[in-house]
Amino acid sequence: MARRAAYRKKRQNKTGMLLVTTVVLMMLIVVTIKSVELQGKKEAYLLREAELQEEIAAEKVRTEEIEEYGKYTQTKKYVEELAKDKLGLVYEGEIIFKDEK
Repeated sequence: MARRAAYRKKRQNKTGMLLVTTVVLMMLIVVTIKSVELQGKKEAYLLREAELQEEIAAEKVRTEEIEEYGKYTQTKKYVEELAKDKLGLVYEGEIIFKDEK
């Protein structure tokens, strides 16, 4: 009887160890697959971040240009150019030469 009980325990231990090993291997496989997926997402996010950084830099340059243009529009020179181009105004005593076409 004692031999049978010992044999059963030994057999149950082997079965239990096999099940535990199988579960651990399955978990390892799942973790590995998810890790690979996360690496792919990480690379995609890094590329997107680089693109966004480039866009931010371009927008900063554009903002500076707009600010410079805004300052320029407040100057007397801009008003004079606008009056000459759009309205055809000139200073008193100024002579304008036009090409004949």
